[in-house]
Amino acid sequence: MKIYKFCITGLFVCLFSVTSSYAQFGDLGKKLFDKGTDMVGNGSLNRLLKQPQAISTSFKDVDKKGSKPPSFTDGQKAQPLYLLPKAANGGYKLCAGFFEMTNKSYCLHAGTRGPSKGDGYMLAPVLGPKKDVVIRILKSAEQHANVQQRDIQVLLWAIVSRTKFADMNTSIKLTASTLLSSQELLMLQGGALGVLPASLVEKAKGQLPNSLQSVFEAENSIRRLAASGTSSYEDMEKYAILAGLAPQLDPDVPAGIWSLHPDGYYVRFMPQGYSVTKVQIYVPKELINTQSNLVYDGTNGIACPANVGAQRLAQTNEPLNADYSKKLTTICYPK
Repeated sequence: MKIYKFCITGLFVCLFSVTSSYAQFGDLGKKLFDKGTDMVGNGSLNRLLKQPQAISTSFKDVDKKGSKPPSFTDGQKAQPLYLLPKAANGGYKLCAGFFEMTNKSYCLHAGTRGPSKGDGYMLAPVLGPKKDVVIRILKSAEQHANVQQRDIQVLLWAIVSRTKFADMNTSIKLTASTLLSSQELLMLQGGALGVLPASLVEKAKGQLPNSLQSVFEAENSIRRLAASGTSSYEDMEKYAILAGLAPQLDPDVPAGIWSLHPDGYYVRFMPQGYSVTKVQIYVPKELINTQSNLVYDGTNGIACPANVGAQRLAQTNEPLNADYSKKLTTICYPK
């Protein structure tokens, strides 16, 4: 069962009825089907099931050691994180104190429910074959204010659904080409599957836990939409974001829990939907006195829910509704 949990995202986006694929996409549908048929012939269903997710981060990758309860900073007032100086490679240079920022965030787990009240999110690393290209897109987006957040989200949904760059529609290709260099675009080419026969879809379903059925169906639909020239953000969103509240809240991981960052400071995530997250950072004075060059780079981590039915959220260094007329009052203690 462990293999199945880590391979599903993006793997089954290719599984769809042969007849409807041909009708909707014509030559493209045939090419995708031929590619899928070849893969089945060469490797079998079992081989396909063993392929990894594009982004494989799960709550099992969270290090809960050193975490603090939501009350950790009660009585303290946070300063704007975005007023701290920027690091050359992205992120914010930290000093001692309590900081916060409401920033853009992105769904990296289609077929799950959006954040809901009571969900506990903790810091996890970005893992999986597409981690480098996802991080690069998030960093590049900060330098391309003309690219809409919705367009970037559509591109990310296509990537986690294992859509090859060559198979993406013109609009998604344009977004990718704006944010990535020609060399980086090559990172999008590997790890895709073609449209597989409907009979194989049923066999695959029979080997999946019930909890993964929605992911299977959502990514299948997103892959088809990514290849369609008429799809929109709203079309993808209705498959990527399930309605209702996700079950299975974890009482040991309450909303507002603090994660201990590997660099020694604390971070917590409070999502406001999947596209907006409030991030708070607490940096102990003792840490700054012993360690220099601390940087918080949101793109290098994922806000990962303990609730398996909720979405993991990519973070950014892009503040929303920033007020640069404010001044920092926190005293910094650089080494």
